[in-house]
Amino acid sequence: MLGDSLSAEYGLARGSGWVALLQQRLQAEKIDATITNASISGETTSGGKTRLPALLQHKPDIVIIELGANDALRGLSLNATESNLRAMIGAAQQAKSKVLLVGMRIPPNYGRDYTEKFFAQYATLAKQAKVALVPFLLDGVADKPDMFQADRMHPLAQAHPIILNNVWSGLKPLLAK
Repeated sequence: MLGDSLSAEYGLARGSGWVALLQQRLQAEKIDATITNASISGETTSGGKTRLPALLQHKPDIVIIELGANDALRGLSLNATESNLRAMIGAAQQAKSKVLLVGMRIPPNYGRDYTEKFFAQYATLAKQAKVALVPFLLDGVADKPDMFQADRMHPLAQAHPIILNNVWSGLKPLLAK
């Protein structure tokens, strides 16, 4: 699991984020899998691309990539974000790992053109690279202000089961193969 604060339990009690809940679901479903959560708050696609080779040395069966939001929040180039995501997908595939790409949306105050192109890049990349996609990590959460911490960016623990279900829909088929 390579992600940012949304996957690194920012502002939450340890073990209450969606990645920890995923490990519990795997155990409950008697799926013998271990999650390594290499998510870091503030991580960008550039940072993820730099760190991924060390993670691939562990030969993961599946790599979940949940990155890009911090790139957008910093107004970084969409081309750079797409290039970094494409490189991470390619590196994981070259290492014989299946990939689940997790999409994100950003607030509309970044302008319609930027926000739409940012969101669309995930579906485009997933289709081109033939990888699984969760279209929007915060689907069913983003439109509920009461599910967010005071910063209005990071979900509360009560939102993480919903986030897990979003990821599970894309991950479960990969586990069956």
